[in-house]
Amino acid sequence: MAKTAPIPGTSDIFADEVAEWRVLEDTARSIFSRYGYGELRTPVFERTEVFTRSLGDETDVVQKEMYSFEDRGGRNLTLRPEGTAGVMRALVNAGIPQGDERRVYYQGPMFRGERPAAGRKRQFHQVGVEAVGKVAAGIDAECIAMLMHYMEDLEITGCKLLLNSRGSAEDRAPVAAALHDYFAAHSDEMCDDCQRRLETNVSRIMDCKTEGCRGIIDQAPGVLELLKPESADYFAAVCADLDRLGIAYEIDPRLVRGLDYYVHTVFEVVFDGIGAQTALAGGGRYEITFPGQKRPVLGVGFAAGMERLLLAREACKVPAASVDQPDVFLVSLGDDAFDANFALAQQLRRNGLAVGMDLERRGMKPQMRAAGKSGAPYTVIRGEQELTDGVAVVKNMETGDQQPVPVTDLAAVLSTN
Repeated sequence: MAKTAPIPGTSDIFADEVAEWRVLEDTARSIFSRYGYGELRTPVFERTEVFTRSLGDETDVVQKEMYSFEDRGGRNLTLRPEGTAGVMRALVNAGIPQGDERRVYYQGPMFRGERPAAGRKRQFHQVGVEAVGKVAAGIDAECIAMLMHYMEDLEITGCKLLLNSRGSAEDRAPVAAALHDYFAAHSDEMCDDCQRRLETNVSRIMDCKTEGCRGIIDQAPGVLELLKPESADYFAAVCADLDRLGIAYEIDPRLVRGLDYYVHTVFEVVFDGIGAQTALAGGGRYEITFPGQKRPVLGVGFAAGMERLLLAREACKVPAASVDQPDVFLVSLGDDAFDANFALAQQLRRNGLAVGMDLERRGMKPQMRAAGKSGAPYTVIRGEQELTDGVAVVKNMETGDQQPVPVTDLAAVLSTN
């Protein structure tokens, strides 16, 4: 690997790719704001306990994937592997009055020490939302509907919404007992990780992707059939609200999501066209208790992997986003024209136009080649005669048509074309 290459699992994103990223980012801002969500930006690293306490000590993220380090002050810090814990920490720190609701969204890089693959990087990016402070089936359903709205506006077709419930905190002990009884009878057939989870966090077995374990998991008792009536009613209400909104879904009784803070509703959006990493987005309702807090933070949210969304849009043959190009390119015939155009470029930019210009004081031919390469729809040409007359020649680069325009009218003419 060349010393100038990015670290494996990371990538450099140049302008032509950034145009696609902006589609994801701008669409998120547009849609999420319509549902009452405002943007929140948090640090990319936190105290390690922010993640270990909220995600769970036995999760793969905490056990195998976190980038953790001790800083010069002896603090244990971790690059954020996901967005929810840091967002919750920020909201708790800011204070959420009892009974109030906060709705926020975030975008940015996350970090996990995974084996790189298509749609799976060590530095990856997520866009996500959190609705914090209130509990209602309608909030869960609206959050899911917003996610599907986002997928629709990104023109990702053929994706599927999977839905399940993990029940309340009170459901966990009886659910864990039933799952333990089942998996204990098959422990010899399971992978080493699942054998360890059998004694530490049995519900995590349901999330194993090992082929030898999947057949056993598929026959395990579903969580839904083990829930208390109150939890079953809550899930039924979420489903009913989704039905009212016309949101199609498939109940997957073995969907648990990979993090321990989830309760009640959990969901994933999956897409089969991007290889092994089929989950585009996922989330659910959660309860997170931070050190020093007496009550858990209650919320519902989701996160979508932006690299995977890009792959899905490509698989759906969505037309590529246009790359930013100059509105006009200035061509100078002589030093005096160059000096005048150098000032004109700044004036036009202050009038809202994107302006390109060859700054090497070259001849007309290389300047016109640069103008064509820039993609600008118009070229403005000035020489000694144009300077004397106070005009500029505006050339339409598609048709080849040219016309003189007074320099005082140039910004207005170019802005209307």
